[in-house]
This record gives sequence, C-alpha cells and structure tokens, in this order.
Amino acid sequence: MKNNLKIYSVGGAVRDRLLGLPLQDHDWVVVGATPEDMVARGYRPVGKDFPVFLHPDTHEEYALARTERKTAPGYKGFIIHAAPDVTLEQDLLRRDFTINAIAQDADGKLIDPCGGEADLRAGILRHVSPAFNEDPVRILRAARFVARFGFSVAPETLELMRGMIANGEVDALVAERVWQELARGLMEKTPSRFFTTLRECGALARILPELDALFGVPQPPQYHPEIDCGIHTMLVLNDTAQQGFALEVRFAALTHDLGKGNTPKDILPHHIGHEARSVDLLRDLCERLRVPGDCRDLGLLAARYHGDVHRAKKLRPDTIVRLFQSCDAWRRPERFTQLLQACASDARGRTGHQHDAYPQADYLLRALQAAQAVNAGEIAQQCADKDMIAEKVREARVATVAEAIKSFSSV
Repeated sequence: MKNNLKIYSVGGAVRDRLLGLPLQDHDWVVVGATPEDMVARGYRPVGKDFPVFLHPDTHEEYALARTERKTAPGYKGFIIHAAPDVTLEQDLLRRDFTINAIAQDADGKLIDPCGGEADLRAGILRHVSPAFNEDPVRILRAARFVARFGFSVAPETLELMRGMIANGEVDALVAERVWQELARGLMEKTPSRFFTTLRECGALARILPELDALFGVPQPPQYHPEIDCGIHTMLVLNDTAQQGFALEVRFAALTHDLGKGNTPKDILPHHIGHEARSVDLLRDLCERLRVPGDCRDLGLLAARYHGDVHRAKKLRPDTIVRLFQSCDAWRRPERFTQLLQACASDARGRTGHQHDAYPQADYLLRALQAAQAVNAGEIAQQCADKDMIAEKVREARVATVAEAIKSFSSV
C-alpha cells in the first residue's frame, strides 16, 4: 500500500471558502493512489464511471485524480483515466471553470494553476481550457453559477458556449439532466440570470423555446409598455426567489405566460386566449423535460387560472366555488396556497414593487375557509335523491361563500 498519496480539498469547497460562503459539500481528490490502496485504507468504492470512494468515518467522497478524453457526443461520451501518475494539476485542468479549479492542501496552501482566485475576486466565470466545449452540461452550469454568484461570463467563454450551441452539442443533453440543472437554477439567488445567460449564448431557444419566444413580445397595454413578456416573466421569477417560495411556485412563475409567445398577430397586444395556449405549451414542455408531477400540476393551474385569481374580487360566488373545485382546493389547500403565491409574484412582476400587497390571496383563502366549513356528509345524509348530492353540496358552498363575501365587504 502506498504511503505517498496526497489528499486535497478541491472545487466548490475551496471556492466557497474563499468567497466566505457556508460550505455545503466537501470534495476531495487523491493523488498517487490506486483503487486497491483506497480499499486497503478502509474507503468504500461507490463510483460507477470513475473511481470514487467514501471515507470510512465521514462518508465524504474522495475521487482519484483523473483525466478525461472526449470520445462521443453528450456529457457521457468520455474515457476516464485514473492512475497514480495523474498529477493534481492534470486533474484541475479537466475542470469546467477556473473558480472550480483551485485545490487546497492539508496545510491550507492553495494550488491554483488556472488563476481561479483572481477570477473570484473579479467576479468572472471563465473556462479552464478548450475542452470545456466537450460537455454541454457546462453551459447550464455556467448559467447556474451566474444566477448564484452574480458573476459575468468571460467574453471568450461566452463565445465558446455559442459555438457549442451552433455545433449542436446542447441537443445531446438528456431530459433528466436538463431538468436537474433547471431546477437548481430556479432555486438560485437571482434565477432570472440563469435564463438570460442561456438566452445570451443561444441555448434558451434550443432548450426552452417556449420561454425564449416571450422576449420581444409586448405586454397588454394596461401594463408597463417598456416591459415585454420575457422581461415580465423574469421579474415574476425573481420575486418568487425574494419571497423564498418553493421550487413548484418558481416553476409556475416561469411558465405561467407561455401562451403569450404564441399569440396570433391579429389579436395582439391583448393576448386573447393565451391561457389555453399556455396550458398546451406547458404540457408539451413538461413531457419533453420529464418535469416532476408537483411542478407540472402547479404550473398548469397557474397557466390556466392566474387571470381568474387576479380578478378574484370581481368573480361571482359560484365562479369562486368552481375555481376551488377546478384546483382541487378541498383536498389540496396547500397547493392552492402555492397557486396564490405564484399569482402574487405575477402581480408584483407587473409593477416591480417587491412589497406590494396582494389582497386577492387573503380574499380567496377566507372564501375557501368558509366553503370548507360546509358539512358535505350531513348534506349527503339529508339528500333524498343521491344523484343530487354533489349539486346540493355545491349550492351550499356557493351560498356560504356569498355570505362570507358580504361579511368581507362590511368590515
């Protein structure tokens, strides 16, 4: 068993430590070892594509230093070489960005062959080598880091990303990986920058053409004319992040207006019927990217009903009850609350005012609480015609909501 192996902290742990951010994951690279050496030291092998081992006590991942060679399109088309003669510098040179290609030894000394520390200070996201263009996932990672750190992409890196798009590398991405990076991008500090970065390099039109189509499309005339539908969507999305809303709400905010990018020119700028178009486009998007059910379902509700929610105080009691029914608010009140959150962000995305109140949410929640107080079981027992039970319950809920609305108005 070799005794001259060396272990370094690498990647995100070093980067975040230099930025003064909380450390979430510790990544380690081992130089000068074989898989047999690691097993002999008690490490448990877990890597499928390359040698990765779990520490016997901390269970953190330790990867053998390795190099990579591109052999086929896509992010899996690589041959991995891991051996004791692979140096730390060789391992760092295969990484995506200079800010992720910094290592730290046990004494705290930095090994930074690519200038990552300087790029961290300058707030620049720069690729390590031309091999960057061999992995299309790196385009999505670049966008995600921009959204997280607020960095700018180096001009030469942006050009490389554009070349990857032109060469069709992004078309080799599998749906699951796209969704994984998209979901992480939605949860970043400024998620709009994830999508504007993808748009800047041309990837958005290939990955999310429905969203890309919103940019340049005018909003209805009653809203700010200087804010097109794409910019509006980005404002809505950022509001969900500022409010700390869940992934499902952020996805609904992102996709609530897709139909406006597909509006026939003869009915612009009012976007008549865009809700139905949004639902159809979103269904296709969710199937293509294999979006999880919770995100898909809330997104479809927001696309279909956000206009009704905005008009809540003008809706008749029977329309409000029908809205509750359509959204399955009786069984899923927490999802209905998430719908209201997405609608509130939509409203604030029109004004740009983060702290604007959204009284429709309280109005509908109070109406829902009143409707839920209707005892459906008791009505069923008293109803002689069992075929009429559902209608009698609906009528009772409508009457209760009507009374509740009157009480709201009198306060």
